[in-house]
Amino acid sequence: MLNFNIRGENIEVTPAIREHVEGKIEKVDRYFNEEIEATANVNLKVYNDKQTKVEVTIPMKNLTLRAEERHSDLYAAVDLIVDKLERQIRKYKTKVNRKFREREGVASFFATVEASDTPAEQSDEEAYNIVRTKQFDLKPMDQEEAVLQMNMLGHNFFIFTDAESDGTNIVYKRKDGKYGLIETN
Repeated sequence: MLNFNIRGENIEVTPAIREHVEGKIEKVDRYFNEEIEATANVNLKVYNDKQTKVEVTIPMKNLTLRAEERHSDLYAAVDLIVDKLERQIRKYKTKVNRKFREREGVASFFATVEASDTPAEQSDEEAYNIVRTKQFDLKPMDQEEAVLQMNMLGHNFFIFTDAESDGTNIVYKRKDGKYGLIETN
């Protein structure tokens, strides 16, 4: 059963909005067994240009579902989010069923849904084939040098060894044009 934590930034979460969000996102509940207890964290944002952004994160024991959608219509964005979440669930379910049939774990969270064996999902399954492998030495550098290297290569992420901590880190370019850093433990 899904619980909801709905927040609004620059928008008041009215009962109508809450009802629409809960009604739509509860549809993903059918993909899971009854014993699942999760909280769907929903963040609604409205920007100055009247664009809305809907973010949904559903953390569970062995799996975290997350989707984000921008649209000029809040209700349409929620509908598109549900489609994204369902696609994610079907991909995970296909992967889990293929690789871990005999094991318990993530597979035990998924309920049997007949509509999940479509040809579109079979093509999603093939998308996980690794077609190229690269090996390289990680040069110690700071974050700024890593961003410069990433930009010089024209990539949207770059893996490097942090010169101070000696840890493996990743810098990446975000959708908003800014940069992010992932630090490993």
